[in-house]
Amino acid sequence: MKFKKISAIALAAVMTMGLLSGCGNKEEAESGESTKSDGKEITLMIPDWGAPSEEMLEEFKDETGIKVNLQKTGWDDIKKKVSVASTGKNAPADVFEVDWSWVGEFESAGWLEKLDVPEEVQKDMPSLAYFKVNDGIYAVPYSNDMRLAYMNQEMMKKAGLTENPKNWTELENSFAKMKDAKSVEYPLLFPLTAEEKTTTSFMTLAYTRNGIVFNDDGTLNKESTLDALKLIETMLKKGYLDPNSVSTPGMDVFKGIQNGNGAFLEGPTSYVTSVNDEKESKVVGQVKAIPFPGKDGIATKSISFTEAVGISPFSKNKEAAKKFVEWFYKPETQVKLNKAVYIMPTRTSVLEKMIKDKEIDAPEFVIEQSKKVESPFPNGVPKYYTKMSTEMFNIINQLGQGKLTAEEATDQMVQKVDQIVKDNSK
Repeated sequence: MKFKKISAIALAAVMTMGLLSGCGNKEEAESGESTKSDGKEITLMIPDWGAPSEEMLEEFKDETGIKVNLQKTGWDDIKKKVSVASTGKNAPADVFEVDWSWVGEFESAGWLEKLDVPEEVQKDMPSLAYFKVNDGIYAVPYSNDMRLAYMNQEMMKKAGLTENPKNWTELENSFAKMKDAKSVEYPLLFPLTAEEKTTTSFMTLAYTRNGIVFNDDGTLNKESTLDALKLIETMLKKGYLDPNSVSTPGMDVFKGIQNGNGAFLEGPTSYVTSVNDEKESKVVGQVKAIPFPGKDGIATKSISFTEAVGISPFSKNKEAAKKFVEWFYKPETQVKLNKAVYIMPTRTSVLEKMIKDKEIDAPEFVIEQSKKVESPFPNGVPKYYTKMSTEMFNIINQLGQGKLTAEEATDQMVQKVDQIVKDNSK
């Protein structure tokens, strides 16, 4: 479902360091019971692509005296385990993965412990906004899955283009020239299938063009929605967007940027690495990340779909768990985690230093873009996000199939989302 899975696949091939130690007691993990209550051991449930290395965990143990029992768990399985264990008022683990899209539901159900995060850390971590609910912080991001724009420079060159577009008018003109020059059949890569990647891609488009997706009361902003859907409709009508995207898995659409299937993608940070990995890419040296084109110029806002860790309120080792979370967001830990599993740091200061020191191979504009990251949800990610997203991607899929016009799709989406908001405000 998530872009992070793309990151996991793309980056696993280039990992050179050994990941993690034992997975903990199987029966204990399945029952949802936490480990010893003496505060000297905790369990950490996290996908393998986000797990700190064995060496890092040993350093944490030496520093704090706390042993971390690592439970590598599939991303989809984590939500199920948290739900089952927490419903029974058991801890699925002391510390566990919290996706940005889960936080509203988890907080509403009482499955997350409220955290105290120093003000200086909050200022240094823009994506923390996704994990705030009613001014409380319930998880801390460790993986910066900020959206980036990518352009195939070789396809541009074949069309006689020498400068990257700075807005969508220039971008559309670039598509026309690339198509005329037959440098690529469908320049724009954008998922339209009925799945989560379609919703997040829509939100990225609407937010970077208009700076708004949802109104202050949580309802869908009609003007921004119509603008984004009309653009998608136009891209389809002009032949810039592959109509088969309505049935192509979103992950495959995104991978099109490294397979040479398209020229332009708004996608995960993982492609900064994978487009130049000879094991993953057919266009090594051809694709570059560029500043986000907005409606009238470079986008003034950016968006991220990030991963975090939170603490179970049913943990018997809360103090030890808090020490781990505090250690996990330290600058030195973020540097080591990047080197271990190639995850982009969530702290702006760390990202800036690593890019400038060439420890992360990314253009320096990414630093400024990371400072523009904001949440499109004015009141935090709502508990009904999954239901709302399902309505949104189904409607976008129907638009892609030509069953709805942009205006009809907008009316339906606004009505569906606003009704969900109303039903959950009672």
